[in-house]
Amino acid sequence: MRHEHRDRTGASDRGGRQLWRRRLRHDIRHELGTIIMLASAVAVADDVGETSRARIDQLLGETRWLDHLLRRLDEDDDRPAPAPERIRVDDLTAEVVTGMRLVTPHEIRLTAEEAWAHMDPVSLWRAVRNVLENACRVAEGRVDVQVEAAQGRLVIQVDDDGPGFGAGLGAPAGRGPARPGLASLGLGIVHDLISGYGGSLEIRTSAMGGARVRMLLPAAPPPEDRAADALADACSDDWRPYP
Repeated sequence: MRHEHRDRTGASDRGGRQLWRRRLRHDIRHELGTIIMLASAVAVADDVGETSRARIDQLLGETRWLDHLLRRLDEDDDRPAPAPERIRVDDLTAEVVTGMRLVTPHEIRLTAEEAWAHMDPVSLWRAVRNVLENACRVAEGRVDVQVEAAQGRLVIQVDDDGPGFGAGLGAPAGRGPARPGLASLGLGIVHDLISGYGGSLEIRTSAMGGARVRMLLPAAPPPEDRAADALADACSDDWRPYP
């Protein structure tokens, strides 16, 4: 009689590993559901102040994005890129900035005008998050984010006052030990995420002395019926804590 070998996780050599991964993702989503229920209960408690309530709301938003990322793990590797949607890029960028402000000591300034693009929202969220996290990691104390649309294209620009792209070979005078500059892995992820939707990536020196990273996307016109579009967006979000 032939016996299948099983590792410490209980997965066999014949497809059990894939089943083990699905079960693990299932358990992670249950944990996300627990976090959501706990955070939601705190958010409506009478003894919670407005500042704490805003942080809880942001936590719930971050959990929603995490759920979207887990769903992408369930998709096949050879599946085509998600179809683009018309999204408010300034609103999405503001959500990322709000979340980063809660976890970084640096000042993050946001200047944004109404801007729309056709893109997968999860891919754009990942791209903006990667660039902003990298800027906050290397910044001395300030990061500027700007969103604008002009001449048929949309620009998301992130400036920091850090050592700049490619820095780290020597220590600037009076600034202490040199720190690494932009993370090439993060920028590679950003490039791959936006290039599939007609976007491009530019890197240069910012006016603050650090790096300037610009994500350029084809702009989309705003919806003609704002109310109908908002309702469609609300109905299209099929997020749920226990899929």
